[in-house]
Amino acid sequence: MAIRKALTIAGSDSGGGAGIQADLKTFQELGVFGTSAITALTAQNTLGVHGVFPQSLEAIEAQLDAVLTDIGTDAVKTGMLFSADIIRLVAQKLSEYQVTNVVVDPVMIAKGGATLLQQQAMTALTEELLPIATVITPNLPEASQILGSTSITTIADMEDAAVELHKLGPKYVVLKGGHLEGEQSPDLLYDGEQLLPFYSERIETKHTHGTGCTFAAAIAAELAKGATIAEAVKTAKVFITEAIASSLAIGRGIGPTNHSAYRQMKK
Repeated sequence: MAIRKALTIAGSDSGGGAGIQADLKTFQELGVFGTSAITALTAQNTLGVHGVFPQSLEAIEAQLDAVLTDIGTDAVKTGMLFSADIIRLVAQKLSEYQVTNVVVDPVMIAKGGATLLQQQAMTALTEELLPIATVITPNLPEASQILGSTSITTIADMEDAAVELHKLGPKYVVLKGGHLEGEQSPDLLYDGEQLLPFYSERIETKHTHGTGCTFAAAIAAELAKGATIAEAVKTAKVFITEAIASSLAIGRGIGPTNHSAYRQMKK
């Protein structure tokens, strides 16, 4: 049986709840071998981001070349890319190696409010990375930023935003509605023709650090295994819902989700 592989290109979270650490845990839980290219080191815990230290373009390129010339990958998930130069490099490398199944999580702001994407990088994101993405997974604040501060407060707004995001080039859009109010948490998948909703019960907890990273990584893992986009999103929705429901109250701030909850549920 072939070993399926997924590559995460993202920042390192020293607190272990988000970024590279969350992605690799998710890959492992879903039966995919994970590799990584670290774009930035963050000094981070449950109380927030205390420092961001971007890696050099040379270091990032060397990591990507090392993985893709030898191990290869069946899917890529991008997270914190931080700068326009890093985004351009990543887009160039993904095109150079003809990588398929590219999941772009447009990480912009940490749970505690720290900026994880420089403002001048927005143009590079929309012009160079989104057009080569298989799927993008913005939350509502991220979608608003990409679309120029469009207000998204209802399901109808989400539908309009998904259509507009699709025009920027990705094959699919998964717009996450966790920031809406209500008893259910809605996500929308748009393929350029149809809108497919995914709902889950809203879970009342403050311990949601790393939810976006984990959700996107789960989609990447399932695509690496050959799932359709709808199947991948369905599994990822269950995975992150279980992870939030069993979230971990560690530290003195916003704790992480529980990446092992899905596997435990499946037993």
